[in-house]
Amino acid sequence: MTVVDDRIAMADANTQRLDEWFERLERMPVPEGFRVEIVGGNVHMTPQRDTHWGIIRRIIRAVEDRFGMDVTVFSDVRIDFPGHGNGFCPDVAVLREGARKDAEGHWRYQDIEFIVEVISEGTAANDYGPKKAAYATAEVPLYVIADPYQARCYVYTRPKNGDYVTRTKVDFGDTLDLTGTVADLKLGTDGFPRD
Repeated sequence: MTVVDDRIAMADANTQRLDEWFERLERMPVPEGFRVEIVGGNVHMTPQRDTHWGIIRRIIRAVEDRFGMDVTVFSDVRIDFPGHGNGFCPDVAVLREGARKDAEGHWRYQDIEFIVEVISEGTAANDYGPKKAAYATAEVPLYVIADPYQARCYVYTRPKNGDYVTRTKVDFGDTLDLTGTVADLKLGTDGFPRD
């Protein structure tokens, strides 16, 4: 069995457990405006803030401007990742052209071209830690963190052995140049709100 086969088998078992957890969470009284995801088997609920949404909206708009309205781009939609209990809801996930749900109705992490996470104060450690590791393990080719507290973005590329080989820092106000990556776009960050 190869490493990829091991990852797929682990993801299938993970998905069944996560389906049960998310079904229970859907029956709970989660307040409107909160996002729920499971990171490493722990449930995290975070409120959607205007700063957070302002950055997400600008990124999605840039993706749609670049790739058209038919691009498969999501915000806060569950995608299961390798590792124990990893049912993430990325702030922005762009899937490759032709991506389809699997037989159980789930989007596959193997179809992700890039992910953007916008830092929330209470869950920042997840985005910089276990989620980054899971994205690298899943070989997501491009992972961007937008951090309104530091007023900068971090661009991670070249996943290898559960981490990213390359990290580039871009301050808010500078152009986030993703040409030469799967995103192949430039994004102005001067309008990104800050906390």
